[in-house]
Amino acid sequence: MRTAGQARRPEEHRRRAERGGWGEKIRTVRVNDWTTEWTFQDVLEVVGGAGANLDCIMLPKVQDAAQVKALDMLLSQIEKANGLEVGRIGIEAQIETAQGLINVNDIAFASDRIETIIFGPADFMASINMKSLVVGALHPDYPGDPFHYILMQILMAARARGVQAIDGPFLQVRDVPAFEEVAKRSAMLGFDGKWVLHPGQIDAANEIYAPSQEDYDHAELILDAYDWATSEAGGKKGSAMLGDEMIDEASRKMALVIAGKGRAAGMDRTSSFTPPEA
Repeated sequence: MRTAGQARRPEEHRRRAERGGWGEKIRTVRVNDWTTEWTFQDVLEVVGGAGANLDCIMLPKVQDAAQVKALDMLLSQIEKANGLEVGRIGIEAQIETAQGLINVNDIAFASDRIETIIFGPADFMASINMKSLVVGALHPDYPGDPFHYILMQILMAARARGVQAIDGPFLQVRDVPAFEEVAKRSAMLGFDGKWVLHPGQIDAANEIYAPSQEDYDHAELILDAYDWATSEAGGKKGSAMLGDEMIDEASRKMALVIAGKGRAAGMDRTSSFTPPEA
């Protein structure tokens, strides 16, 4: 990955994708943004050389829907020219400027290829002249979370489009407790994950964005209890009691989110549902 001013080496990303060994992981390459002269060649080199082993292109500093559409068209041409399935390679759009945030809803719906909306905190902080040099962290002079509005805008756009919302990196890579503090805020909002820049951040991120064991078990119990209550055996009721808690269709939808995150994290249940006696 590189930014404007760095040596261009898209062939390195192509070779890594070609080597394989990624299992079921999403294989994504971050190219230069459209304000540079390198975007076209980046995409041509990586997709043309290793498109069969690539899942997504990550486009940084997305300003508006037109930039996503331009990448979509370029990908289609390269896929056709190389005998690849047209439309298979997704796009991850990174919001890193005030202009990008203003247009985030249009960006999310700009292409069927959109799979993820990502926050890029460092460039965003520069874009709005934020008075801080600690990327993504709270500031003692601000009585709240200066990123809350930004994260919520990105999250709403992603959820309306039905795609992932990913929080951006935390640059103080050796300060894992500070990383955890920042990550917990976006995880609580509903973000699906966060970029990591150092191996020391990986375990913390996996733990934070997965539900607790207690919440996972509770979610699975809600799903089982509601399925039973709405079945013939349970009396086809629209609501039910789970201990002292009333559950209904809204409870089921909330539980599906938590259970889905737990299943994706490979968690195992430690409790089971027993239907109440008649």
